[in-house]
Amino acid sequence: MKAERIRHQFLLEPALSEKLETLARRPGATKSGIVAKAIEAFIERRGENELDQRYGKRLDRISREVDRVRRDVEIVVESLALFIRFTITLNAHTPAPDKATQAIAQERFQKFVEQVGRHIAAGKKSLLPRSEDDAQ
Repeated sequence: MKAERIRHQFLLEPALSEKLETLARRPGATKSGIVAKAIEAFIERRGENELDQRYGKRLDRISREVDRVRRDVEIVVESLALFIRFTITLNAHTPAPDKATQAIAQERFQKFVEQVGRHIAAGKKSLLPRSEDDAQ
């Protein structure tokens, strides 16, 4: 049993009509099949283009902004880590930064990293005022 089809009538330019005739001469090809596939491809491509036109620029802009934020966060995290190492080293309570001072600084830095991990895991935020932080 053949699939239900609806008859359509339309006019083509002579050059386009000749191209359709040439394609339809191939074995297994019909004018109806060629036109149906062409219309389906046109509709699908148009839908993709509408999505690209509607959202493509926005998605590209958002992607660039996310890349900038990622870069900025990496810079801030690295700067903060270096600042903390420097501060802990200066406050290690020994006059010269010898191996013992460096060991103390490394131990303090590891404790700091662990504390940050605990705060993040617990959902605490250090930049909130104390009253808001206690409410969480």
